[in-house]
Amino acid sequence: MTDSKYFTTTKKGEIFELKAELNSDKKEKKKEAVKKVIASMTVGKDVSALFPDVVNCMQTDNLELKKLVYLYLMNYAKSQPDMAIMAVNTFVKDCEDPNPLIRALAVRTMGCIRVDKITEYLCEPLRKCLKDEDPYVRKTAAVCVAKLHDINAQLVEDQGFLDTLKDLISDSNPMVVANAVAALSEIAESHPNSNLLDLNPQSINKLLTALNECTEWGQIFILDCLANYTPRDDRESQSICERVTPRLSHANSAVVLSAVKVLMKFMEMLPKDLDYYGTLLKKLAPPLVTLLSAEPELQYVALRNINLIVQKRPEILKHEMKVFFVKYNDPIYVKLEKLDIMIRLASQANIAQVLAELKEYATEVDVDFVRKAVRAIGRCAIKVEQSAERCVSTLLDLIQTKVNYVVQEAIVVIKDIFRKYPNKYESVIATLCENLDSLDEPEARAAMIWIVGEYAERIDNADELLESFLEGFHDESTQVQLQLLTAIVKLFLKKPTETQELVQQVLSLATQDSDNPDLRDRGYIYWRLLSTDPVAAKEVVLAEKPLISEETDLIEPTLLEELICHIGTLASVYHKPPSAFVEGSRGVMHKRLPLGGDIGGSPAMGAGFGAAPAVMPASLNAPVGGGLGDLFDLGGGVGMPMGAYIPPKTVWLPAMKAKGLEISGTFARRAGVIQMELVLTNKAMSVMTDFAIQFNRNSFGLAPAGPLQVLTPLGPNQTIEVSLPLSTVGPVMKMDPLNNLQVAVKNNIDVFYFSCQYPISMLFVEDGKMERQVFLATWKDIPNDNESQFQIQDCHLNSEAASNKLQGSNIFTIAKRTVEGQDMLYMSIKLSNGIWVLAELKVQAGNPNYTISLKCRAPEVSQCVFQCYEAVLKN
Repeated sequence: MTDSKYFTTTKKGEIFELKAELNSDKKEKKKEAVKKVIASMTVGKDVSALFPDVVNCMQTDNLELKKLVYLYLMNYAKSQPDMAIMAVNTFVKDCEDPNPLIRALAVRTMGCIRVDKITEYLCEPLRKCLKDEDPYVRKTAAVCVAKLHDINAQLVEDQGFLDTLKDLISDSNPMVVANAVAALSEIAESHPNSNLLDLNPQSINKLLTALNECTEWGQIFILDCLANYTPRDDRESQSICERVTPRLSHANSAVVLSAVKVLMKFMEMLPKDLDYYGTLLKKLAPPLVTLLSAEPELQYVALRNINLIVQKRPEILKHEMKVFFVKYNDPIYVKLEKLDIMIRLASQANIAQVLAELKEYATEVDVDFVRKAVRAIGRCAIKVEQSAERCVSTLLDLIQTKVNYVVQEAIVVIKDIFRKYPNKYESVIATLCENLDSLDEPEARAAMIWIVGEYAERIDNADELLESFLEGFHDESTQVQLQLLTAIVKLFLKKPTETQELVQQVLSLATQDSDNPDLRDRGYIYWRLLSTDPVAAKEVVLAEKPLISEETDLIEPTLLEELICHIGTLASVYHKPPSAFVEGSRGVMHKRLPLGGDIGGSPAMGAGFGAAPAVMPASLNAPVGGGLGDLFDLGGGVGMPMGAYIPPKTVWLPAMKAKGLEISGTFARRAGVIQMELVLTNKAMSVMTDFAIQFNRNSFGLAPAGPLQVLTPLGPNQTIEVSLPLSTVGPVMKMDPLNNLQVAVKNNIDVFYFSCQYPISMLFVEDGKMERQVFLATWKDIPNDNESQFQIQDCHLNSEAASNKLQGSNIFTIAKRTVEGQDMLYMSIKLSNGIWVLAELKVQAGNPNYTISLKCRAPEVSQCVFQCYEAVLKN
């Protein structure tokens, strides 16, 4: 008979019967009783009253009975902590049992009993199990350390379990290695600043060796760990890729995606011209294609990940278009995702078959899918110029079907095609106007109105068409009202004599009869423009519009890089960073792909530093000659740069002003990342927790790139050092002085405010070395009124030492020349917001006073730049 019989009893007085059976001398009766207790517990009955009787059954050699008792114990230990202590002796004893299965069972259960009182008794048995001769016990003990750390982190650190866990990475058994990696990764997630997984080439080699022999879940843990490693150079990167590639043919899709994540990350470091790079691209396609033959739910996860991969490296799947063609029995969520990837892969080579496929989809029965297919045809036209004509004719064929929702979607996308290719396909306007009466969706009506207004001069009855929309003006949606207002003003500017009444009518409706502030504002702007200066109105309203870009729905590059580092996780399905949906106190690490060129450096934070260089004025193309012309005939080699200057820490917030919290700090720039280095001291009598930080708007958009990581409470008289990475993409407002920063720090006591000044050298970016010819032309192009001259006194460095020192802070020497014993250094600086500063530094041997001239298109930064020169050279 099966165990289902234990779930059918509903007798009264059952607890007393069970109590008697649990204390029976017969082993079989005891086992039956425990099974009944577990069955009652499973269906939600409270059997906690039997705790001492069940615990007495632990003293048995029967493995099945022991498992059942341990199951009971895990469930009720939290509600009966005092009773649970009774079980400790048995655990200690079981951890020394000759049977490894019992030893492992004991250590596993110990980790699941989340009772503070018991944890300290479990340290000794756990220490023995971590060094047990049987690998099954060791791998179970490794996971137990992570569970214990979650209950009492301090205890685990004090007992030295983390060091033992690190040693297990070198274990001879691959499953022990995998579980040790999993446990350390779990602990590291809750302590992002701790360097627990100190990966080096030797430990990576051990992980790669274990990778081939452990279970599929072990492989996933190891691959995820490898993805957090940054190789020293492209050779090491290639070596790791070669050893990870065989995982691509694994049967488990999670292993495949984890392997893809590692390869996508390490490919960043491989030179594009390397033969292996091309081979790797070819090897990545088949496993991704194979994932699409799984069940729909897995297909969807695979497609969401492929969507990211295609945005980062479309060349991987450029020949695999056919696998993304929709099957008739695909669920709608798979169909829509495939459609999205088809458009991303569309190119001149495959556009014919893509269009044929999309036209087929537009005749399906699923309305949402048809709409998306029609939009996809429009996106193809915008993406592949050569196909635009074919796309437009396909859309016209679809309009002729007279299916209402198809017609409306087609008109919306034709509007975008007109915006991309003006004055090219206007011959189709007549066909569009025929379908005017059937439009009932706001987006389609707004698109049609835009077309009529934009091409009013080509449509004879444009005024009648727009007047027909005006009749129900107040019933229209805001989108249509705004579009109608603009279209009629365009029509008036093109045909002023015929449409005067119409424009007065619409302006009156928009301004006097409407409650919508957007509509009223736009109406008044047009009214004042038309009444004061019709010529200016024409220039504003009928100005030439920029062409729309082909891919408006691409994920922003820095976010895409972070999501590539999270392939195979929920982040890659949501297309959101983990910080957007993971709640709680756990620190979420922001991951970035490594920079291809400089592998040793840290990943760049945010897009601010990677921005394109500021566009130089046209006059830079002028021929160079005269004045400084001969300057560039002289080579001024620069020696090895020193480290960047970091100002000494100063007290920003005294304890007396912040209820006992003292904050001192400084700013540093390391490997392209601005750091705010804080020292928090608690001079109060109470514990401080829940720290957070916020900046006011400032001149250069400085903002925290992540939360303030104070992970442990700050006790009385304790001090903690915290490094806060900053980005330069926050809101901007000019401050006085320019480098002033207003900061708010919150803790469990109050919110405190202070101001500090950062050295502007923190904003000097690494790509600030200007080409010589560009430097000369820019110097001449900046007006002389923008030049400022300063004296730097008591500086005893020669010109070469000064140049090296300045280069450490990203102040680059472009050239050097000597005139009458005086060295002239020509230097360039680029700020994180794209502003360039050019400098001429005069150094006379034996004279401790330097003269510096600064030229910049934003002369207000010159004073701050001079202060940086002075600070760097004198410290």
